[in-house]
Amino acid sequence: MTSGTGLVRLFLYLYPFGAGAMAVNVFFASLIWSWIGWPVLTPVHSVVGGAVLGVPATWAFARHIRSLMAKADQ
Repeated sequence: MTSGTGLVRLFLYLYPFGAGAMAVNVFFASLIWSWIGWPVLTPVHSVVGGAVLGVPATWAFARHIRSLMAKADQ
């Protein structure tokens, strides 16, 4: 297995967790924004935002985990 293939596979395994975590973060951020008058996001909007923001967050986390795995193999 090449490094790129392993990274993509790791990303795909971790993406549901990253998207879910980002959805929760987006929703709670909208609750904080409501203190200054902005609207609170609906759960559907939070899930969509989490799905979008989960891609770069999960990719960065997968790269970090992959680098730790490479370091452990040395």
